[in-house]
Amino acid sequence: MDNAILTGIVLVTGVVLAVVAQWRGWRPSLPVVLAVGVGFRLLIMAVAAMSEWQPVDFVNSFKPAGEAVLNGQDPVLGSKGGWHFLPTIPYVYGLLLWLGIPWEWGGRLVTVVADIILIPLVGRLAGGSAASLRAFQYACNPLAILVASVHGQVEPVALVFGVAAFVVARGPGDPDRPGLRHDPVTYVRQAVAAHGFGGAVRRAREYGIGRALRQGTARGLTPREGDRAALRRALFAGLLMGLALCAKSWPIWLIPGMLLLLPTVRARAVAFVATGIMPVLFIVTEPLLLNASLDEIVQALRTIGDIRPIVGEWGYSAILVGGDWTLDSGIATFGTRLIYVTVLVTAFLWRRADPVDLTTAVLLAFMVVTPRLGAQYLLWFMPFLVARPTPNRFYWPAVIGVCLWAGYGYLPMTQSWEIWSTQHAAWAQASVALLPILAYAMPWDRRVSVACVQGEAPGRPAPQPSDRTENPVRTPG
Repeated sequence: MDNAILTGIVLVTGVVLAVVAQWRGWRPSLPVVLAVGVGFRLLIMAVAAMSEWQPVDFVNSFKPAGEAVLNGQDPVLGSKGGWHFLPTIPYVYGLLLWLGIPWEWGGRLVTVVADIILIPLVGRLAGGSAASLRAFQYACNPLAILVASVHGQVEPVALVFGVAAFVVARGPGDPDRPGLRHDPVTYVRQAVAAHGFGGAVRRAREYGIGRALRQGTARGLTPREGDRAALRRALFAGLLMGLALCAKSWPIWLIPGMLLLLPTVRARAVAFVATGIMPVLFIVTEPLLLNASLDEIVQALRTIGDIRPIVGEWGYSAILVGGDWTLDSGIATFGTRLIYVTVLVTAFLWRRADPVDLTTAVLLAFMVVTPRLGAQYLLWFMPFLVARPTPNRFYWPAVIGVCLWAGYGYLPMTQSWEIWSTQHAAWAQASVALLPILAYAMPWDRRVSVACVQGEAPGRPAPQPSDRTENPVRTPG
């Protein structure tokens, strides 16, 4: 892009401010945090909008989707598959184009506004005394600024609804507190913690295993004090998560964490059902809003479900194909299976963790094993990792490392097509150096949450909550 040096200076300034804020223990007010975040994003948005270079998908995929909506067409079919998701965001694109806003500005306005709203949400997700610090650090995050203000990718839109769903599901109160406490699995854990495995088995035999499980299930489904408020939170959280899925399909990885933040089985069932309402609504109302027939809607859904096996941009797939951006169904199939296995193993290892830590671990594990990745994918875990930084030395290397890698692809390599074609292979293969850093940045020391320890073994001393212990940069003195 044009003015890459100016953009780079602004982004480096953001990193320095985020690190200094950690070192000095800054707690800026929300107006200050928003002023910094809005200033960074609008400045870079203006530079990118006035640049002769524009991202290929931003022009050739996103804009045709908005134009298709203006013409009454399904955006997936109207963009010839360039848009691969539900028509939710193209409706907004179409409105902005109808208002006469130039695409270079209007197309980015959607993502910039979403990313600005994300700033206070990250603070709410963090909670506790460090909330304003975490919000400020996300406001200064270079990767978020690049994805929203330069690329115009829709990750911030999916994240703003996904993170909002987490905040609503958790509700008010201490961010480190028990979630579901009346289900069969919890009773088994409590029995093992109190009596040991052998003692728990003997007591279960004496009491009756079937009777104990039925009782645990009945307690989980029985209405309790405050249940109406929990069900209301569950409904709104599910609707928000559904809107995240309307933006892109990947927020499906966020659903388990959202459900685990809810306190009862009934609330989780409500949230799970509510998650499907918004995607179904946008599908069934498409004939009313667009001139799309049932056959066209079915064809569009099939196109959405047909994921192209693009590899060679990231990690081990870049090594296997020599850094060539190509189609390889063998590598893509192997990588997809590896993702499923890795996510299941990660979910098992973090099954007793805080749901935000579980989500961070799952998203980071995904980045390590995925064979196909665009630089914007790296934003998936950023709000969760920034809100609850891992208390080890790999937090800052992970954040700065992915910002540097993505920043090099967004800025120096886009100066010309010749530079891109010459440097792409080395850039893509260099990403393999980030894989161990991302793996180590997972919250390994928080696989059992404070609330879980307190709930299962009341007499045990509990570790300190995460936002009081993590400080990768020591404060002087």
